[in-house]
Amino acid sequence: MNLRLHIWRQAGPADQGMMKTYDLAGVNEHMSFLEMLDVLNEQLLNAGEEPVAFEHDCREGICGTCGMVINGRPHGPIARTTACQLHMRSFKDGDEIYIEPWRATAFPVVRDLVVDRSAFDRVIQKGGFISANTGTAPDGNAILVPKTDADHAMDAAACIGCGACVAACPNASAMLFVSAKMGHLSYLPQGQAERSTRAMNMVLQMDAEGFGGCSNHYECEAACPKGISVEFIARMNRDVAASALFGRD
Repeated sequence: MNLRLHIWRQAGPADQGMMKTYDLAGVNEHMSFLEMLDVLNEQLLNAGEEPVAFEHDCREGICGTCGMVINGRPHGPIARTTACQLHMRSFKDGDEIYIEPWRATAFPVVRDLVVDRSAFDRVIQKGGFISANTGTAPDGNAILVPKTDADHAMDAAACIGCGACVAACPNASAMLFVSAKMGHLSYLPQGQAERSTRAMNMVLQMDAEGFGGCSNHYECEAACPKGISVEFIARMNRDVAASALFGRD
C-alpha cells in the first residue's frame, strides 16, 4: 500500500517543531506500525535526511515506550493496543496518517516523537514501593489474600506507564497512572502499612509535576492499552481524603 505520512519533527526541546509530509510506497499490510517507520527511516537515510526519532524497546506491548498519537488517538485506532502492536492492515491504501508525540506540559518533547516521561519516575519515587520490613518471602499460601483483592491488584499492576492516559486526557491528568501504581499495592497486605502516606506523597508529586486534574472524561480508560479502570481513581481519591483527615501513617 501507498501512504502519506504527516509526522511531527522537532530537533530539540528548545527548537520550533512542525509537521512534515512524507510519501511512503510499498508498505506491507503485515508490518507493524514501528516497522513501517523503520522503512521510512531507511528511505530518509538513503536520501541523506535525518531519520524520525521515536522510542521503542520490547515491541511486544510490554515496555510502554512506543507511545505516540496516531490520527488523534494515543497508540492509534485499535482499542487496547500499543503502537508497536498496531499493524498496517488497520489502514488502507492511500491513507493519510498523522503522527505526533504525547502533548502534555509534564512530557516535554525531546526530539520528534520522543518525550521525556521522567515525571512518572519521580511520582513513583515518592511512594510507588513498599519500604516496610515484611520479613522473608513466605510460602505462597502463608498470607491469605481474597481472590477479588488479588485480581484487582493484578489489574492495576498491568499498567506499563506508557502515558497514553495523559495524552488522551484534555487536562493531561496522570491520575489513572498514579492510581494504578497505588492500587496494586493498596490491595495487598504488605501495602497497608504505608497506604495513606503513599497516597498523599504520590498525589502531591503528581501535582508538582504539572499534570492536570481529573474531570471524569474517561478518555484515559479508553486509551489505556491495558484497559485499566477509572475505578482505581476513585479508590485513590478515598485514600487521599483519608490521609488528609486522619493523617499519614
